[in-house]
Amino acid sequence: MTRAGKVATLTRGQAARIGRALGARPARPRPGGQAARMPFVLLVVALLAGGLISLLLLNSALNEGSFQLSRLKKETTALTDEEQALQRDVDAHSAPDALQRRARELGLVPGGSPVFIGPDGKVAGSASAAEAPPSPTPTPPPAQAGPGQSPAPAAPNQPLPSGAPAAPGPTQQPNQPPGR
Repeated sequence: MTRAGKVATLTRGQAARIGRALGARPARPRPGGQAARMPFVLLVVALLAGGLISLLLLNSALNEGSFQLSRLKKETTALTDEEQALQRDVDAHSAPDALQRRARELGLVPGGSPVFIGPDGKVAGSASAAEAPPSPTPTPPPAQAGPGQSPAPAAPNQPLPSGAPAAPGPTQQPNQPPGR
């Protein structure tokens, strides 16, 4: 083998070492090499800056979304509380005693016996007019007793003051009209 063949098989690092050993001058960097690296460095810096800015914008959007979610949760809680309060009002107004009290205030009376008309036109039951129950009168407050004194009970054989209701007897229940 010739010497040229051996050099051709040397690696670049080996060739540089041999060149230095023989006293060869190191190769100068090309003047175009520095200028060729500059656009690449600028591209890498621009990509990094763009990535950081996009991460910042993404983080800001996520924070805004979390604030909006928190506000909507509070609003949902308030609306749920309001719905429950309104449902309690509806339940209170639709209770049987409340409906009965409101019907009395409007002057309505309980219906009489029901009458049914069959598909063939026959009437089952007898129709009767609804009768107004006697209007309840409020009981007068007991006489105020002085300190340390108990109010005197009313005598059973004394007449009641005008407008005072009679005490219910053994056959009449309180708060029910007679005849029931």
